[in-house]
Amino acid sequence: MLQLRRILQLKRQGKSNRSIARECGLSRDTVNIYAQRLSSSSKTVDEMLALDDEALSGYLMAPPVPEQRDERRIHLSAMIPELLRELDKKHVTRRVLWEEYRAAQPDGYGYTQFCEHLGRHLRRRAAVMHLEHKPGEELFFDFAGDKLPYYDPCTGQPVPCPVFVSVLPFSGYTYIEVVRDQTLESLIGALNRMMRFFEGVTQSVKTDNMKQCVTKANRYEPTLTDMALQWSCHYDTTLMATRVAAPRDKASVESAVNSVYNRIYVYLRNLQPRSLAELNDSILQILEVFNSKRMQKKDHSRKEAFELYERPLLKPLPDRDFVPKTTASAKVAPDYHIQVGPERHRYSVPFTFIGFVLRVVYDTDHVEVYWNHQRIAFHRRSYRSNGYTTLSDHMPPAHLHYTETRGWDADYFLDRASRIGPATQAAIRRVLERREFREQNYNACLGILKFVDKYGPERLEAACRRLGTSTHVNFTMVRTILDRGLDREQDPFVQLKLPEHENIRGPQAYDPS
Repeated sequence: MLQLRRILQLKRQGKSNRSIARECGLSRDTVNIYAQRLSSSSKTVDEMLALDDEALSGYLMAPPVPEQRDERRIHLSAMIPELLRELDKKHVTRRVLWEEYRAAQPDGYGYTQFCEHLGRHLRRRAAVMHLEHKPGEELFFDFAGDKLPYYDPCTGQPVPCPVFVSVLPFSGYTYIEVVRDQTLESLIGALNRMMRFFEGVTQSVKTDNMKQCVTKANRYEPTLTDMALQWSCHYDTTLMATRVAAPRDKASVESAVNSVYNRIYVYLRNLQPRSLAELNDSILQILEVFNSKRMQKKDHSRKEAFELYERPLLKPLPDRDFVPKTTASAKVAPDYHIQVGPERHRYSVPFTFIGFVLRVVYDTDHVEVYWNHQRIAFHRRSYRSNGYTTLSDHMPPAHLHYTETRGWDADYFLDRASRIGPATQAAIRRVLERREFREQNYNACLGILKFVDKYGPERLEAACRRLGTSTHVNFTMVRTILDRGLDREQDPFVQLKLPEHENIRGPQAYDPS
């Protein structure tokens, strides 16, 4: 269905069936059939693209036609790979293979038909084709068979690492780097750096059937991994896979690997880099010389051909590197959390979605949760194993209040009171020192501090000052003072200051002797 949608997208762009077949890796007859079914339907291309997979297949996919089974041909076809291997052995002839075949299958093909079927595979295997590559159209990448080591600074032992190789087949412009391993994460990082090196995007990118990119190999329509499709969409290019066991389909990168062995590996043989970064720095220096050196039997270097013919034709890079995203489904637990990633970290969603199955999209930095194509939660990615990330907005009111209560302590209330005044802080301290249930003391402190919203900080400070040195302070006392306006009256505990007059004697009135 992905291939069908790609054909419809290219048709909408006005491309011919021939170019669509070439870009999608299909035969022209297959594309013609799909185009005929599209034209015979009552729907436009945009209406077709808006359909779901099941409805789209009903319009464009013909019902399967049962094939006539030929047991002899099926059996012989299964034997062909083994027969070809046997035929490569010394002294083995077609006659000998046919006699062994008929001994095991008395009703099998005669010698002439046996040789005809076997000969077809031999002729196909011997065919060689010269391919003319267009500038800026294709990019090949693969892993080299031989690894390169760096040397552990602690033990001094070599650490062999895979070598990633990519090449533009028209100019031969090459990029290589050493990666820690061949995992998907390392491959994505290498592909991003490859694109930055070439400073542009080709129309298509081709690789072999490595498991990081292809889940199901097929001659006509290989099944790519979700991550590979995301990467190709991010860079607006078409990712293609070669046929199984057909190295000539990517002869350019195979040739580049041989050149890397002879022109780059050889200059690293006496180096002992102490880290992966140091090894890659050395490779980039040698690679610059390799790409800038004039090729044999040509009047230009790989870099000159790239700068002159290919770089102007490359599509611009996106604003940022591709960050791989993983899509999964998760059921919301009774604690309104979902479990994400191999670290099994749990992230909160709104509690109203308890029991729902939601779609989760996450990458190395963020986690997004969707329901019916609407994002209902967004978190920063945490790698704490079996941990919890909870947002207060997702909690029921009772849980939120309990969580806030658990976060209270004496220092919290004293700090808030100190911002109002020293009398308020002293009153709050006396409330906290009462020998009662701690949560009740916290609620009383919270109630006293909330008087700021109704009466203002000046009146609350005055009311607490009026309490004087009373050892027993509670919420009701403060509320009574404020409700009756007692905080505005003269504080009875404050002594009036005597006015100054001439009858007051100072120290000068006494004889120091």
